[in-house]
Amino acid sequence: MAKDAGKELLRLCDIMRRLRAEGGCPWDRAQDLRSLRPYLIEEAYEVLDEMDRVAEGGSWMALCEELGDLLFQIVFHAQLATELGEFEMADVCRAIGDKIESRHPHVFGETKVTGAEEVLQNWAKLKAAERKKKTGREGSVLDGVPTFAPALQRAERLTEKASRVGFDWPDLAGVRAKLDEELRELEEAIASKDRDRIEHELGDVLFSIANLARFIQTPPEDALRGANARFTRRFHEIEAGLRAQGIPFGEASLEQMEALWQKAKAAEVGLAPALDLPRATVPALVLPCADPSRTAAFWMRAADVLRWRVCPRTSPVLEVDTGALLLRFEPSTEGPGHAAVCAELPSSAAVQAARSKLGALGARVEAAAAASFRFFGPDDNAFLVYARD
Repeated sequence: MAKDAGKELLRLCDIMRRLRAEGGCPWDRAQDLRSLRPYLIEEAYEVLDEMDRVAEGGSWMALCEELGDLLFQIVFHAQLATELGEFEMADVCRAIGDKIESRHPHVFGETKVTGAEEVLQNWAKLKAAERKKKTGREGSVLDGVPTFAPALQRAERLTEKASRVGFDWPDLAGVRAKLDEELRELEEAIASKDRDRIEHELGDVLFSIANLARFIQTPPEDALRGANARFTRRFHEIEAGLRAQGIPFGEASLEQMEALWQKAKAAEVGLAPALDLPRATVPALVLPCADPSRTAAFWMRAADVLRWRVCPRTSPVLEVDTGALLLRFEPSTEGPGHAAVCAELPSSAAVQAARSKLGALGARVEAAAAASFRFFGPDDNAFLVYARD
């Protein structure tokens, strides 16, 4: 498979060279790094769109096609650099390969780690050392967050980096109190009708929301994308409802549109799983398990995948903190029994990430032989079910 991938990548590079050569494609020959910027960003977002569709049961081949479009942009940029004598596609592959190996000494070296958090800490240290070697300066903890990244995503990443060195709220209450404070200041700014002040305070509110999202492990871009999808879907239902009633869109009353909106919203709620399972309102759930060691082995790995936290407890009790629900596994003297856990994931993209990673996890972890995962619900409100029979 790797050999085939290399062969096809070489073919793609050859195609790119022909497009740029004399007698090639006039449009491709006219492009430069600046003109290609919007296409690179557009292709990346189209990949995200297809990831969401796959999570909804869409075609994997459509995602394959969009990943190819994104790869073509990378090959295109590498070809431009080659023509300028700067670097080639082989240098791009070599550089990222070297970087990934050096940043994973726990895989390709002798370093020992105990979990995902330690991996991230080592990654940050190695990255800082690399930056110092390149620039000759110590650099900042906040280095490496792209200036042109989506603002909510950048705010999340900035607070995440600051958190790694201890600059963070000790608990969720502090984060929420700060958001409440910023909302009060925004109300005062709105009352003042000072546009600059309003923009300043609104920015602080959005930054605080991004920090709250990070604290509760819910990527704000994913959450907002889900909200956009809900709005679009419901608005389309309003349009369809008005057409069915023969009401021109511009002539519909707010009451008529609101009624159709609520109908669409109620229909979405009907898609939610009809299962009597623990939800986020339950602070803790005790689950029986016949083999605590195998259960612990499984959840230590699954928690890393899902960004949950395995709580340090005295054996044989195992606790897993999902951020919304505390799962407590205790030895059972009545056989393995049956346990089902319903955990809400923040977005369809998160569902897809969990689905693919847990699929690979199941093949590697012995305890996963007794586990199964099912995903269901609307595209932005899916659930993960773990069952142990």
